[in-house]
Amino acid sequence: MELQELENEKIPTDLPRDYTYSTVESYVTDILGVHDNRLRNQPNAVNNIQDCGYQMSALAIMRTTIPLFFSRNLRRGPFVFMLTDLHQSNIFVDDKWRITCLVDLEWACSRPVQMAEPPYWLSNKGVDEIHVEEYDKRRRELMTIMKAEEAANFSEFLPKDAGSTPFRLSETMEQAWATGTFWYSLALSSPTGLFRLFYEHIQPLLSEHGSDDIGETMPFYWGNNVGKFVATKLADKRKYDKELLLAFSESSVDGEQCL
Repeated sequence: MELQELENEKIPTDLPRDYTYSTVESYVTDILGVHDNRLRNQPNAVNNIQDCGYQMSALAIMRTTIPLFFSRNLRRGPFVFMLTDLHQSNIFVDDKWRITCLVDLEWACSRPVQMAEPPYWLSNKGVDEIHVEEYDKRRRELMTIMKAEEAANFSEFLPKDAGSTPFRLSETMEQAWATGTFWYSLALSSPTGLFRLFYEHIQPLLSEHGSDDIGETMPFYWGNNVGKFVATKLADKRKYDKELLLAFSESSVDGEQCL
């Protein structure tokens, strides 16, 4: 499930359509709020009490560590236009593998420049299945090409930063990989992939403690009335399972009657 699909699942995003963000922190905080809403409103969001604590802990830590992954110098931009749904089936090439056309662009938007990232599918893996060494080999190849293209074609057009030096997107992307911002941004974009990305790629950058350790305390920093919330989510899951079983049972009966 991707962020743009949540409204179709009747999960409120609470993102005003007419609002323009002026800072990175406000944007990231609101995106994390969307993840919170998924946990609150998706009836099958959790499997059991451990899973609920696991998810709440990840979201609580993601919120408190925003300053560690996004540079204060870039907190007010630049914001750059990105194709957030770019994947293999949206790219048309000629017989020499030169890109001729991009399609399915309705999810394009402007985001903080530090969230510009190489495609997660470079190694042909799902967003939560990426093997670091395998992916980084292809990422470095892409970045080498990108740096060469910047140097050859865009140097005179590059915007200047506060120090009047050319602003290169490739440098920002390399820094995002080195600091872990790549993983943080990737997690923000994937409601169902966030938790595995957090525990496999973000948490190890912050502490040696495992998910079991932080799962005992961090859920209480996610929101109020944690015990009541967990009980509600477990009840939601039981109700969901019953309704799902009933739906399939009725479907089977209807199918037999048609035969």
